[in-house]
Amino acid sequence: MSTWKELTTVEEWQDILERSSDKPAVVLKHSTTCPVSASALDEYEQYLSGKPNGDVDYYLVKVIESRPVSNQIAEDLGIKHASPQILYFKDKESVWNTSHWSVTNKHITAVLD
Repeated sequence: MSTWKELTTVEEWQDILERSSDKPAVVLKHSTTCPVSASALDEYEQYLSGKPNGDVDYYLVKVIESRPVSNQIAEDLGIKHASPQILYFKDKESVWNTSHWSVTNKHITAVLD
């Protein structure tokens, strides 16, 4: 079972973005106060508890608690911020992203597997 690692600093984010040239990554932007985001987190964790793509690293950013990280992700990938939002990227570029009710185990599986 894979698990996500929480990103709390811009430096952590920049390191992951750099490493995406070697290993793709997924970040879930999560609001700890939003029921839609709670549902998205459940879907993300369902995906990770199954048979997730082992060639991808998985992360989570709490958008309220780590606002500078969330903003930097939006800027670096050129993706307008949303929450909840899932972003899949490699080679320092976004490959896929979606938000709100579209963050589902089924959708994540279709993209990553």
